[in-house]
Amino acid sequence: MNKKVSDSKKENVDWDVVNDFGTEWEEFQFDSYDLNVLRETWDQYFNIFPWENISEDSEGFDMGCGSGRWAQFVIPKVGRLNCIDPSSAIYVAESNLKKYENAFFYKETVDECSLENESQDFGYSLGVLHHIPDTQKAIKDCARKLKKGAPFLLYLYYDFEDKPALFKLIWKLTDLLRLNVISKLPPSIKKIICSIIAIIIYYPLARFSRLLEIFGINVENLPLSDYRNKSFYIMNNDALDRFGTKLEQRFSKKDITNMLKNSGFHKITFSNKTPYWTCISYKA
Repeated sequence: MNKKVSDSKKENVDWDVVNDFGTEWEEFQFDSYDLNVLRETWDQYFNIFPWENISEDSEGFDMGCGSGRWAQFVIPKVGRLNCIDPSSAIYVAESNLKKYENAFFYKETVDECSLENESQDFGYSLGVLHHIPDTQKAIKDCARKLKKGAPFLLYLYYDFEDKPALFKLIWKLTDLLRLNVISKLPPSIKKIICSIIAIIIYYPLARFSRLLEIFGINVENLPLSDYRNKSFYIMNNDALDRFGTKLEQRFSKKDITNMLKNSGFHKITFSNKTPYWTCISYKA
């Protein structure tokens, strides 16, 4: 198998969503991020990953790799990383990661992935499978590629089950705006609107949370507090990611646990840090 990108067929995929994300990752290149800040965000996801079970001979996959911003930190630690994405972002990842001989790229959907079943020593999918019509099926498709005992790191948007009622109400109002207005706009206008949202909402609220934290105030239940130490570039990117997509699903910890168990995973552990919910599980 070589580094050339292969095509995929449509099944468990919304191509409008795929194309939107392809456009997004062509615009937001990870080389424009502060590498230290990006690594800190990567650490938020991977702080529960069992690196002690992974060696320089291990082969795994990044399902929905986007521009390769997380893959860049994984590749030096493993023998081979298979980067998979159905959008044009796969070409961005291929360019960004071209210096790595052990990175391989597939323009494929999760359900049409050509990796052999039970061939992978590990896998991860971060912020992707909640944008797929049938998330449960997508998790099962990931499971099929893993060897018995292989770890699988998963991040899915959570449904704010532990947040106050006011927090949930604010999110619901913004979600109506996303679903009925912003996500339906032409790409160029959508980008402008999301940048405005980042400027007038994300940035002020994030910096206000940082100020409160300096004075010893717990900010965990404040909207957008997770961005308090992050750059505006990340906020701008994530505003487009959040408001620009037509398909977004959210799950409780119980929902995610059940989907993983139904897919043949066990020993499920959730991170107690943001972003929620990030969890590690193992192929039974």
